[in-house]
Amino acid sequence: MNTLYLSHPDCLDHQTQLGHPERADRLLVVERALEQEIFSGLLRESAPRGDETLALLAHPEDYVRDIYEALPREDIINVADDTVLSPGSWNAAMRALGACSYAVDEVVTRKVDNAFCAIRPPGHHAERDRPMGFCLFNNAAIAARHAQKEHGVDRVAIFDWDVHHGNGTQDIFWADKSVLYASTHEMPLFPGTGAASERGEHDTIVNAPLHAGDGSPAFREALESVILPRIEAFSPDLIIISAGFDAHWRDPLANINLTEADFALATRAILNLADRRCGGRVVSILEGGYDLVGLSRSVAAHVTTLMRG
Repeated sequence: MNTLYLSHPDCLDHQTQLGHPERADRLLVVERALEQEIFSGLLRESAPRGDETLALLAHPEDYVRDIYEALPREDIINVADDTVLSPGSWNAAMRALGACSYAVDEVVTRKVDNAFCAIRPPGHHAERDRPMGFCLFNNAAIAARHAQKEHGVDRVAIFDWDVHHGNGTQDIFWADKSVLYASTHEMPLFPGTGAASERGEHDTIVNAPLHAGDGSPAFREALESVILPRIEAFSPDLIIISAGFDAHWRDPLANINLTEADFALATRAILNLADRRCGGRVVSILEGGYDLVGLSRSVAAHVTTLMRG
C-alpha cells in the first residue's frame, strides 16, 4: 500500500504560550513515532507551501486578510480565547494548506493510495469567518473544496473523530449537499455544538455524540450504526478524515476512553468503505491530540493501518 506522509518544519513555527496544549512538541512526537522500522515503506515528502488562494476556498477574503494583518512581529497574541498568532503562524498555516491540497492531488490522481498530513495549526473549529479552538483555517474543508475545484470531484465525505465537535466544518458545509460531514465527539464539551438533531439543510450533517466516560463499545457502536452507513449511502468520491486523537484515554482535555486499537479499527473500516465506494481514496489530516504519549501511539496505529498493516 502506497501511503504518503506529509509534514514540514514550518509547522513547528506556530508558537503558543507555555502550557498551551496545542504545541510544537505534538509534531515532534509524531515524527519520532514514525521513525520506527515498521514505517520504512512510508512515502515521505515535505509539504509544499500553499497560499491564500487555498484559504479562500473556505473563508471570505476579509477574514483571510484580517488573519494575515494581525500577525505579530514578535511575541504571541490572542485572536480568540484559546487561539493565538505568532510570527511564524502564517507560514505554518500555509504549509498545512499546502500539505492538504497536495495530498488530495496525489490521492485523487491515484499516484498514491492514501495520505496522512501531520500539520499544525489544526483546522476543524475554524468557521467561515471566525478562528477558534486553536484553529485559524479549516484544513479539511479546504481539502474538500480543492478536490472539487481542481479535480472535478463531485461528493466528498469528511469523518471527524476528534473528541471535540468540528463546529467549523459543520458551519462551512451546513447548506452544501455535495459534502457529508460526519462526527463522533464528546458532548457536552467545547465547542457546545454537535447534537444529533443538527443535520444541515440537506441532511448531510451526521452527528453521533458520545458521553463523558464512554469508551470503545460506545464509539464502535456509533461507528457501525450511524457513521459508516451514512457515509456508505452518500457514496463519496473521496473520504477525508479529520484525525484528532484526543479521544484517547490519556488525553487531558476530554473524557472519552479510546485506545490505539479503536483508531486502528476506525481507520480500517474507512479504508474498506473507501475500497467499495471511491477506489480507496482517503486523505487523513491531523487535528487534536494533546497527551504526547497517547498521540504518538495513536498516530502510529493509524498510519500502520493506512499502510494496510
